[in-house]
Amino acid sequence: MRKAQWRAGLAFATTAVMLGAAACGGSSSGGGGGGGGGNAGKTIIWGSTDKPVSFDPAGAYDLPSWNVIYNVYQTLVRLDPATEKTVPDAAQSCDPSTDFKTWTCTLKAGQKFSNGDPVTAQDVKFSFDRVIKINDPSGPSSLLAKVKTEAVGTDKVVFHLASPNALWNFIISTGAGAIVDSKVFPADKKLADTSIVGSGPYSLQTYQPNQLAQFVPNKDYGGDLQLANAGLVIKYYQDENALKLDITKGTVDVVYPGLSPTALGQLKGKSGVNQVAGPGGAIRYMVFNLKTMPGSNAAQKRAIRRAAAFIVDRASIAKNVYQDTVQPLYSMVPKGLAGQEDVYQTEFGTGGDKTKAAAELQNAGVKTPVNLQIWWTPTHYGSLSGDEYTEIKRQLEASGLFKVDLQSTEWEQYTGNCLADKCPIYQLGWFPDYPDTDDYVGQFYGSTSFLNDHYSNSAVDALLKAEQGTTDLTKRTADFKAIQEKSVADAPVIPIWQGTQIAVTHGTITGLADTLKPDYIFRFWVLGKA
Repeated sequence: MRKAQWRAGLAFATTAVMLGAAACGGSSSGGGGGGGGGNAGKTIIWGSTDKPVSFDPAGAYDLPSWNVIYNVYQTLVRLDPATEKTVPDAAQSCDPSTDFKTWTCTLKAGQKFSNGDPVTAQDVKFSFDRVIKINDPSGPSSLLAKVKTEAVGTDKVVFHLASPNALWNFIISTGAGAIVDSKVFPADKKLADTSIVGSGPYSLQTYQPNQLAQFVPNKDYGGDLQLANAGLVIKYYQDENALKLDITKGTVDVVYPGLSPTALGQLKGKSGVNQVAGPGGAIRYMVFNLKTMPGSNAAQKRAIRRAAAFIVDRASIAKNVYQDTVQPLYSMVPKGLAGQEDVYQTEFGTGGDKTKAAAELQNAGVKTPVNLQIWWTPTHYGSLSGDEYTEIKRQLEASGLFKVDLQSTEWEQYTGNCLADKCPIYQLGWFPDYPDTDDYVGQFYGSTSFLNDHYSNSAVDALLKAEQGTTDLTKRTADFKAIQEKSVADAPVIPIWQGTQIAVTHGTITGLADTLKPDYIFRFWVLGKA
C-alpha cells in the first residue's frame, strides 16, 4: 500500500514537470452538458469536522475553503483528474510566450455567473487584482506575487510575470485563480460568505457557518462538466464522535478528510461503511517565526531551531499518536516528488540527540532551559493535534534543554495571529496547490512565502527562479535538491509527518476514485449515489 502511494506521487510529479510549459488544451474529462447534465437526481451528504475560513477566494488558503471554491467558481483552466494536466475551464486557451514571462488566455463564449452576469476579461483581471490588493493573511496572495494582469477587450487576459514561470498554468488553476463577479465582490475587502457568486457548476443556496452549507447545480453554468448528483450538502461537526455515529447510521454519505486512526479502526467491519484511500501529499510541520522566536540574535535563534530539530522524534509521533497511519517526514518535500531528499535526517538524524542539541545551544551562548511558546490549533488538523503537540512538548522537555508552553486557538483566529507575527512557533499543515515539487519548496523557503516567517535565502531564491523558468526535468530536479540542501541547516521549519487521503462512505457512493487524486481537489460533480 505504501509503495503504491509513493508511485502515484512520483507519477504526478514527473508528469507535471514534463508538461509545465504546455498550453492548456485538449478535452475535458467531464464531457458536455453543463448545468447538471447526467444528473443522477440525488443529493450527497458530506460530513466533516474541518471548517472553512472563507468562501471568498481572496480570503481562503485552506483545504475546506478551497473544497467549496473549486466547485462554486471557475478558473481559467482546471486540472483534469485523469491526467493531472491543465484543460480549459472558463478559458478556451492559455498560451505562454517563449520565455514563459507572458501568458495570454482567451475566454470561452457564453460563460455566466449564477446571477446571469457574463464572465468577462475585466472580471478575470478584477479577480486577480483584488486577491493581491486585499492581501489577506489567510488568503493566497503569495501565489500571485509580482504579476500584472491586463484585460484586452472582453475576452482576452494577459498576465505579465516579473520572472519566467513555466508553471503559471498550474497556479491559475488553483483557488487563487477563482473568477469572481466584479459587479458583486468589493475590490478591497472580502464578501460575506452567504453572498458569494461564481460561474462554476454549483451555487451556494444556504449557509449556516460551522453548521451547514447547501449547494445546488448552477442553472447558468456554461461549462462542460457533467454532474452526477442533484446537489451536495456539507454538514460541519464539532467533534468526530457525532460524525462517526452519523456515518454508521447512513445519515451522512461521505466523510472527508478522514477521521482519526482510532475512529477509522472502530468503523472497520461496520455494515455499509467503506474506507477509500487515495495518494498522499499532505504534510504536517512546525514553523519558527525568525522575528518573534526566542534568541537575542540571529545566531542564537538559529541554534535554538537546530537544537529542536535534533530532538524531535518523528517516528515516535507516527507510532504513539497516529498508530503508524502516517510516516515520518525528513524534508518539506514529501516522498514521491521529483528531487525529494531526506535532508533533515542527514543533517539532524532521526531525533532524540540531546548531545548535539546541547552543543548547538552552548556554542551560541544560549542559556538553558530555553522557554518555547508553541501554538497549535484544535480541530482544523484533526482531533489528534493536541496529542501530537503534547508529544513534541514531552520530547523537548525530556532533553532538559527546553521548557514548552503550549497554546491553542481555533483556525480563523489562529491564522490571523500566526501568519501575522503573533506566534513565535506554530503548527501548520500543507495540501498541494498544484502537482509539482515547486509548490512545496517555493512556499516554504522563498522570500515571498505565505508563512511570513521572515526567512530569506538569496541562493534559494535564485534556485527557485531557475527551476520555475524551465521545463528541463534534469535541471529542475537538481535545483530542487539544492534548495533543500541549502536551507536545511537553517531549519526555519521542521517537517513532522506525511499522510495519505482517506474518505469514509456509507452505502454505494460512486466517483470517489475520480476525485481522491494527488491534487487534493474534491470534485463535487463526480460523486453519485446508488
